[in-house]
Amino acid sequence: MGEIRVRMASEADALTLARLRYEFRSSFHQVREDESAFVDRCTVWMRQRLRSDSLWKCWIAELQDTAVGDVWIQLVEKIPNPIEEPEYYIYLTNFYVREQYRSHGVGSMMLSEILDWVKSGNIKTVILWPSERSKAFYIRHGFATTEELMQFNNE
Repeated sequence: MGEIRVRMASEADALTLARLRYEFRSSFHQVREDESAFVDRCTVWMRQRLRSDSLWKCWIAELQDTAVGDVWIQLVEKIPNPIEEPEYYIYLTNFYVREQYRSHGVGSMMLSEILDWVKSGNIKTVILWPSERSKAFYIRHGFATTEELMQFNNE
């Protein structure tokens, strides 16, 4: 395998990222929307979120200009605080590496880029909801389960 490059995505990547999103989600769920219609709708959504002033950020992994994976974060703004405490936390989501590129360090490269970005922005907390399969990956990278987070499911 050649050299993988990880970079922050821009609005110009929206179509590629929408296609990756469809590939990712349709690989383990029954789809309810035509691929073309979904990609069109998702491209518009992603293009808006990839603007420089957005609270969404995305990193894309490429091999010879071909996308092999991506991961998204959303900065969640907290109410201003007069004490020494960061005013954002990060929600990490849509972490995807194409199957043929898994177990080659691509996911670790993308996660390292995000964690470096998080540290440079004085953000202390990154939250996510891992799959059973991905828990060991996150633990290897310093994540821990917590009893502090609570959740309500409206089912």
